[in-house]
Amino acid sequence: MARTAPRVHTAQADIEQLKALQLLLDAELVVELRMKDGSVLSGTVTERPAVQQFRGPDEQEGTNGQVSLDVPGEGARLLWLDEIEHVTRLGSN
Repeated sequence: MARTAPRVHTAQADIEQLKALQLLLDAELVVELRMKDGSVLSGTVTERPAVQQFRGPDEQEGTNGQVSLDVPGEGARLLWLDEIEHVTRLGSN
């Protein structure tokens, strides 16, 4: 059975955007993420995210992904890829 996500995407353009984010987020990369809610997070990607199938709140199957970001002073945070608006690559650890 698929895991659940707060949102899932079925449109090809949305899925391609998730895959593009996946390719930007290399393991051990230091990044600054501007989120769609206006917040900005900086940290190290712990491993490249996976774009996967999930079930949404209405049980619809679709695509999303998560990235684990090690944020200094906060520890690891698990973020949904579709919440990321922009990625700035800052270097590697």
